[in-house]
Amino acid sequence: MSLLHERCDACRQDAPHVTEEEIAQLQPQIPQWKIVERNGIPRLTRTYRVADFVAALDLTNRLGALAEEQGHHPAILTEYGRVTVSWWTHAIRGLHRNDFIMAAKSDQLAAQPA
Repeated sequence: MSLLHERCDACRQDAPHVTEEEIAQLQPQIPQWKIVERNGIPRLTRTYRVADFVAALDLTNRLGALAEEQGHHPAILTEYGRVTVSWWTHAIRGLHRNDFIMAAKSDQLAAQPA
């Protein structure tokens, strides 16, 4: 099933991390995202290039609205000409299927005109 058609499920501390096999199946749906480890926690990270700071703020706000609607919140760095987004599941200190769902939804949102 396409990640775009899925919805985030609320996670608890005992929720399972994605396995290496699941990552191998899911990552082709979000090819521009990288798994980056920060402070011992793997995260899905991507930087979107935009025209200027106003466009970066707009994308940040749209990503924030998506995150709030799905109940899953990223780290977002907004800079002139780019927005860097990192998804991980705080409750499990790692990657869950929700993070891949939100990465796919973020890509779809970023591809839409403001």
